[in-house]
Amino acid sequence: MRRVVRAVLLHPVVARPGYWLATLLAFLWGCLWLGHLQKRDGLVFFQNLPRWAFARGGTTVGAIYLTRTATAPRVLRHEKVHTTQWKRYGLAMIPLYVLAGRDALTNRFEVEAGLEDGGYRRATPSGTGRRAPTVPPTTAEDAAAASGSAARAGRRGPAGRARPPAGR
Repeated sequence: MRRVVRAVLLHPVVARPGYWLATLLAFLWGCLWLGHLQKRDGLVFFQNLPRWAFARGGTTVGAIYLTRTATAPRVLRHEKVHTTQWKRYGLAMIPLYVLAGRDALTNRFEVEAGLEDGGYRRATPSGTGRRAPTVPPTTAEDAAAASGSAARAGRRGPAGRARPPAGR
């Protein structure tokens, strides 16, 4: 039964109108708050919106990216992936994204769009094979936690989840 529901909800005949509706609503939202409409590298976006008009540094809804100033090429590349996700899932993107979790490092949609491009994680420092954290530790406790997680970084399984040591 779940397969049937999923197949119906994610079928392009159902998902595509949801994508178009989300795009229309995002366009109206951007116009309402007097954003500056632009198109760059195939991505349509409103910039100069008030900070409260979107989440994080910017939000993609349908085919439209809403932001204040986050328009670097890597960010636009990240947001373009989100437009593809919206096209695939339609309005189902909303509950699916919420269910994927608020932590961008484990949210499958953010991971697919590229954590580095989205500014959630810095690129791999050359030669270390490990990724640097986005935000440096601010307290001694944070530093200790970060060093402990760095020591476990070599025991990572699929999707960055920690694997138990061998023999357990």
